[in-house]
Amino acid sequence: MQNLTLTWQTSGTAGVALFGAAYAAKRWWGKPGLGVACREAGTLLALFTLWQLVGHLSLLSTEHALDRAEWIHRTELDWGLPDEAAWQRAAREHPWLISASNYYYATMHFGAMIALLVWVFVRHRARYAWVRNTVVLTTAACLLIQFLPVAPPRMLPGNGFVDVAAEYGQSVYGGAVGGVVEAQLSAMPSVHVAWCVIVAVAVVVIARSPWRWLAVLHPLATVYVVVVTANHFWADGLVAVGLLMIAYLVLHAAAGWRATGEEQPAAVRWEQEKETAAG
Repeated sequence: MQNLTLTWQTSGTAGVALFGAAYAAKRWWGKPGLGVACREAGTLLALFTLWQLVGHLSLLSTEHALDRAEWIHRTELDWGLPDEAAWQRAAREHPWLISASNYYYATMHFGAMIALLVWVFVRHRARYAWVRNTVVLTTAACLLIQFLPVAPPRMLPGNGFVDVAAEYGQSVYGGAVGGVVEAQLSAMPSVHVAWCVIVAVAVVVIARSPWRWLAVLHPLATVYVVVVTANHFWADGLVAVGLLMIAYLVLHAAAGWRATGEEQPAAVRWEQEKETAAG
């Protein structure tokens, strides 16, 4: 089972093509709406391309990725956090739950985010920039940290973890599962957790239906899924949420600066008018 079959080369080429189409639609075809749609799709593909590349371009050697994962697990236990391996053992008593978790991990990460962006773009265009900028800032921050390779829990069988996706034939990593492959050493922080929280927050803030609170179930399910499938530690999700909070603060501050910049000319004109009247 493949999560997405696009390679970074394919997604990068498609992204460049979409940016080109956006420029052409605005400049020559007279279709600015199409240009905006192409630009936004190109932005998402660019993010995906960077995500794919991170696993292949590491600032440090990958030989200590397992050691870092061991340290994270040991530190969590020292701090009293629940043992992810124990959660996985409990879930493995129910094969249907593991199978459903593998499918959720493989499909809902991109599926929920794409659905959110399309919904906001079509129905709530004024809020789209806020959602898109949140995704871009948070994902970029995660990718920067992921240049430091950290193995996922599933690569630590000695700590009690099992690669259940490989066991059930549902791995999104194809034939690479089971080995220490560089492209899989991007567990810290968890983009899965960051994106699911973005989806829930956006739905709760933008929608008006009382049913919008059901969106909170998505991050709850995602956190459970990434733990019982041994794709992430608790710490991976906590760091991701921390980065998301910083992104929200940055966007809030930027919105305040823009508002100040827009109000300044009016204030200047008012002072000038007072001086003219006084003269």
